[in-house]
Amino acid sequence: MARILVFLSIIVGLTFGLHYYLWIRLVRDASLPVGWSRGLTWSLVALGVLMPVAMIVSRVAPRSIASPVAWVAFTWMGLLFLLFFTLLPMELVRFVGHRTFAVDLERREALGRMLAGAAGLVGLVMGGAGMVSALGQVALQRVTVSLSRLRKGKSYTLVQLTDIHIGPTLGKAFLQGVVATANAQDADVIVITGDLVDGTVEQLGDLVQPLRELRARHGVFFVTGNHEYYSGVDEWLAFLTAMGIRVLRNERVAIDGDFGFDLAGVDDTSSKRFGNGHGQDVAKAMAGRDPSRAVVLLAHQPKAMPDAIAHGVDLQLSGHTHGGQIWPWGYAVRLDQPHVKGLSRDGDTQIYVSRGTGFWGPPMRVGAPAEVTRIEIVGSG
Repeated sequence: MARILVFLSIIVGLTFGLHYYLWIRLVRDASLPVGWSRGLTWSLVALGVLMPVAMIVSRVAPRSIASPVAWVAFTWMGLLFLLFFTLLPMELVRFVGHRTFAVDLERREALGRMLAGAAGLVGLVMGGAGMVSALGQVALQRVTVSLSRLRKGKSYTLVQLTDIHIGPTLGKAFLQGVVATANAQDADVIVITGDLVDGTVEQLGDLVQPLRELRARHGVFFVTGNHEYYSGVDEWLAFLTAMGIRVLRNERVAIDGDFGFDLAGVDDTSSKRFGNGHGQDVAKAMAGRDPSRAVVLLAHQPKAMPDAIAHGVDLQLSGHTHGGQIWPWGYAVRLDQPHVKGLSRDGDTQIYVSRGTGFWGPPMRVGAPAEVTRIEIVGSG
């Protein structure tokens, strides 16, 4: 409860600050007519209040109520973010303008209206393009990874789904499309690397039923993300297991017998504080492994990478970052995660970080399109 209150306090403080800044630049400095000024002011107040309310409603209310509230609030959240980062570089223009040509009140008001209009136009265009990207068909991303401990001539197709975030804004129809794309890859293994849902089994169980249709020669596997721990993790793990999806909790399985590879999975990095036996443990997942076999580790957060390196993992598959989702948020993500998107290497261990299959919060993706990832692991040993 204390963590929730702290989180909500931070959210409320940031929400107030951002809306106040937008009001100053888009309403006050634009010197709009009284009617427009009052209308926009009260609209900003209403939208500001709606954002934290929507986060609560989306967790506790029926989907019929939560969905429309979430669509309005989270769409505005994305526009708020884009408007803020559009206005920031204009502060330099404002500063220079006030010291050169906009030296009197009339010219300053004209400059304020011009900058407000430009920011509004750019923000709306970026937001619209971001919604088209987020809500359109998810693209297939092809990746090839060479593994030295996989026998030369052997290859396997893995399909990675991650950060789907079925909840108040994404539902069954979206997931059906994702499942169809995954099944079309004729995969050896399909993996879901966490953050599947934003809500309880009772709220969303029917919406994830398309996952029953996933087909792969050696099975479908799942590891938890941080959002499962906000949504009744134990109920979800039991539910997914009953659907025929193998949940890997700090454990490892052999894929394709003696000449294949090992697939390991760990609980999310943040899970230890939730207790009840949860907690990331790469050492446990790797215990007793044959060091001559290649091992692919499923870990929701890229920050599991140091443990993966320490235990000789060949390839780690992660999500969590959404690739930043809305530019330039990816630069902030780098402060928390060692890798944000794509394939990279650290010593003998490689990592692929998916940009995510769905989205969280704003139904927008700017500079970080969603993906269903087809990963070909190819032996070079």
